[in-house]
Amino acid sequence: MTMSDNVWIIGASMTKFGRFADQDLLDLASTASLDALADSGQGMADMGMLTMGNVYEANSHNGQRLQKQIGQTGIPVYNVVNACATGATAVRVAMMGIKAGECDMALAVGVEKMGKMGMLGGAARKAGDKKIFTPKGRYGAVVKTEGLLGTGLMPGVFAQAGTEYALAHGVTTEQFAKVAVKNHLHSTLNPLAQYRKEFSLDEVLGAEVIGYPNTLPMCCPTGDGAAAVVLVSDAKLKTLDPDVRRRAIKISASVMTSDPWADGGQVQPDVNTLTRLAADQAYEAAGIGPEDLDLVELHDCFATAELIHYDNLRLCEPGGAGDFIDSGAPLRDGRIPVNVSGGLLSKGHPIGATGIANLYEVATHLRGEAGDRQIEGAKVGLTHVIGLASACAVHVLEAPAA
Repeated sequence: MTMSDNVWIIGASMTKFGRFADQDLLDLASTASLDALADSGQGMADMGMLTMGNVYEANSHNGQRLQKQIGQTGIPVYNVVNACATGATAVRVAMMGIKAGECDMALAVGVEKMGKMGMLGGAARKAGDKKIFTPKGRYGAVVKTEGLLGTGLMPGVFAQAGTEYALAHGVTTEQFAKVAVKNHLHSTLNPLAQYRKEFSLDEVLGAEVIGYPNTLPMCCPTGDGAAAVVLVSDAKLKTLDPDVRRRAIKISASVMTSDPWADGGQVQPDVNTLTRLAADQAYEAAGIGPEDLDLVELHDCFATAELIHYDNLRLCEPGGAGDFIDSGAPLRDGRIPVNVSGGLLSKGHPIGATGIANLYEVATHLRGEAGDRQIEGAKVGLTHVIGLASACAVHVLEAPAA
């Protein structure tokens, strides 16, 4: 087995996202895995590696447990956890195995069972805890810092990030809300989305405020779901059936970054810098620019996040994200359609699955198989995820030239 320059997606699948009381983690992961294998025309016996992304049950050896459901072949299994970038990280681990020559075909799976677990972020204090003002913990704090020195609660982090951008560049609450209007509209065409309800601008603005300026329809829901991709080396692809080769999607860039040092980053997570770094590296690796993209699936955990990532991913002029949404450019029929799936806001965000679900969405369009929501003639797409702590992954996908 030789080292591979290119890695291709030959199978991709995702379950419907939602809440499935009658299915556990392995049920969802098995469904996505078997569907991706069937889509690729390969079997579990053809896989040389399995990577499994999951956050909330990450100590349960889920990759090995999944094998017991779909086929135990003795191959290496990597259990991956990396916040909201978990699924994308599982894909990168599989890619690195192929690129290193350890295998020529791999299955990457992402799955999460979140149900209605509520707001993600800062740790809760036990009801019976006494207030004892003595230094404790890694930083010797005498009181809990949540809300006093920044926040670790997700709505607060992205409310702050959006507000800072708005103050610097004159973005309005209505412009943030238009992101949610767009994504909920897009979701009505996606049968796999958790929610498929259209909202007017007035409905979005008039809903309960969760973390200003984000109202409830501007925040992603928790939920359950799984997604999977089958990856193959360039050399192995050439040996496969012509129908498999015809639908193969090239991963022309795969980049991951973490936080570099930034002023204020110890108080308030900086979601911008690592995204800009990842995007710039991905464009360079793929030999393209943002103007070449036919669609983008980015990490809209909140409406404010999507708007600032227009700028971070270089989809608009610096400081121009408000004008970008006003222009209609990120709509399905716009210049650079963004989150045609409905995005996290309405497609849902089962954390471990999201990074792979984004790849599924873009690959489906590049194959011309996205049905009612198809972006006609799509040839190049970008996916982006970011998980606080932080981890950012950007992938560029390309349809075959033929």
